[in-house]
Amino acid sequence: MTTPSVSEKDELEEYHTALLVIYTVVLISGTISLTMMMRIMRSTTTSTTSIAVLNLIFTHFIFLLTVPFRIYYYAVHEWELGYEWCKITSSMIHIHMYMSFVLYVIILITRLLTFYKKACQVASFHRMHACIISFLVWIIVLITVPCIIHFKYGKDHDKNATRCFQFGKSIESVLILNYLTSILIIVIAIVLTAFQANVLWVLYKKHREGCTFQQEFGAQLKSLCFALIMVICFIPYHIFRLSYLNNIKELEGTNEIFLSITTFNCLDMLTFLGRRSCNMCFVGKAA
Repeated sequence: MTTPSVSEKDELEEYHTALLVIYTVVLISGTISLTMMMRIMRSTTTSTTSIAVLNLIFTHFIFLLTVPFRIYYYAVHEWELGYEWCKITSSMIHIHMYMSFVLYVIILITRLLTFYKKACQVASFHRMHACIISFLVWIIVLITVPCIIHFKYGKDHDKNATRCFQFGKSIESVLILNYLTSILIIVIAIVLTAFQANVLWVLYKKHREGCTFQQEFGAQLKSLCFALIMVICFIPYHIFRLSYLNNIKELEGTNEIFLSITTFNCLDMLTFLGRRSCNMCFVGKAA
């Protein structure tokens, strides 16, 4: 197997410690969050939003399965688990980010339609439709993604290298698509966050001090949390990505740091846990 030079190793390993810490925190806190959330979801009613949340949980779960391999690599600084598994582990973080973004958008739009009295659109989107769409989306993902990973992703990478997660050359042939995707994500995240903030402001003006006791306000507050997660976790990376696409080789290490920050969205389930925990505390005190 080919190995990088000493200077290359020093350059690569200088950010491995930070990545090791980030992914360890994400793995531990994300696993705890998902475990607790699954217990709560068992007692909730099935709705379009809850189906989207279940898909989000599954997306996080699949990604978290690959995180230990990243931790292993950043701890030992060498990849000895095979070229194909390197590609799968590397691509999973991107799949996780884009799937999470799509599900956030679905959740936010559903809540916004409900608020703006678009009853006909919401009513027509029954739970069965949501289940069918979820099933079809995952079938498409599970069929197309492995094909792309096998035939396209990382095809220019040295198959005998002991380094992993350095597939920057793979996107050089689709730079325009990457530019458009990043810009689209930034714009959508900002617009949806603005709409969601406006919804909360309208509800606050309507109910004032009593807004925290309104079920609708609580639901929209959770949606704002999802929107803010998009802003905090995704926008910084995609803003940086606009520069990274022009300097892939020089910024590949920095790109890994920004990319790792997107994985903190695995903690999004805490928006539900916090609310439920508070309710349980208040019930306990009342009793």
